[in-house]
Amino acid sequence: MEGTQAKSTITPAGGIAAPIADASSASVPAVSEDVLLDIRNIKKYFPIMGGILRRQIGTVYAVDDVSLQIFRGETFGLVGESGCGKTTLGRTVLRLEKATAGEVYLDGTDVFALEGDALKRMRRRMQIIFQDPYGSLNPRMPISDIIGEGLLAQADKVNQWGKRAIRDKRVEDYLEAVGLRRDYTRRYPHEFSGGQRQRIGIARALALDPEFIVCDEPVSALDVSIQSQILNLLSDLRTQFNLTYLFVAHNLSVVQYFSHRVGVMYLGKLVEVAPVDTIYSGARHPYTVALLSAVPVADPRIRKKRLILKGDVPSPANPPSGCRFHTRCWLREWLGNPVECSTVDPPLRTLETGHQVACHFAEQVTGEAASETAATQSAIDTATASE
Repeated sequence: MEGTQAKSTITPAGGIAAPIADASSASVPAVSEDVLLDIRNIKKYFPIMGGILRRQIGTVYAVDDVSLQIFRGETFGLVGESGCGKTTLGRTVLRLEKATAGEVYLDGTDVFALEGDALKRMRRRMQIIFQDPYGSLNPRMPISDIIGEGLLAQADKVNQWGKRAIRDKRVEDYLEAVGLRRDYTRRYPHEFSGGQRQRIGIARALALDPEFIVCDEPVSALDVSIQSQILNLLSDLRTQFNLTYLFVAHNLSVVQYFSHRVGVMYLGKLVEVAPVDTIYSGARHPYTVALLSAVPVADPRIRKKRLILKGDVPSPANPPSGCRFHTRCWLREWLGNPVECSTVDPPLRTLETGHQVACHFAEQVTGEAASETAATQSAIDTATASE
């Protein structure tokens, strides 16, 4: 029957069929135009030490000149391949890693300029939810001490968190807020499931009443059924406590469901930023197009044509000249290998569509170009397999 024939699709600028409902169907509050977090030209380099005297013999350019703004009440999704610098960016913003260069402003306050008591007070406003729900919890401490540790460190005469009774009451309140029983405070991490441990990590992040939270792949280590529960919990908590998230993830469907805007990183650089619906319906960077083409569709009648990126990700210790993606770029090959790609580092510029894209030829990223490239790759693979 005609209705059951397999359909072939390509998903770059022509749209993407997501296995999860899109972000417009999620219960997300309106985002204000008030910038809460302003990241300016952040760089984080790690030295490579070697030799008998342990001298520096190289540098890893983990995060290289990244700038972005996150609005109050927004969830900003950050995606990219492993090793592209997503987590390092989040940790550097929170000063868990010392930045090599750049500035970060939280509600107008220069975070990197703070020291002593001022920095200690600022840490109440910025927290993190770690990826590993077990490794981030001290197995020798009960839950009351794990969540209450930050409260004790930030105790003063006003909040009186130094008093055990007041601190335990606050811990119990936040356990209840994340869906756990109040009497779990005396248990230890090994007594909980992975989803429950992640809820404990969320309660710990919330206990200091922060404004901004870095969610470092908070659901990647959980079962799929538990992932949806944690995502819905985070969405409810954002509304309840007026939170702003930097949401780091690999799963593009999760980012589409959960985020207001999306930033795509490649080899330490931010290559595209756009509202979630805009980027998923019409990506304008060839790397983003390739990522979206790899998202599976839960429909056996749809046969997607993938854009296969050639070669491996270059080493962040020796990034390519010019555009860092040019060594694997399908668009560059389709355009006849223009010299600008390998000699000039493209700035993050704003297109008429509203995208911010770091690509010299972003206007050439079309469904026709992607479909033609995918068809050529498929023909080559078929010919190679038949030999």
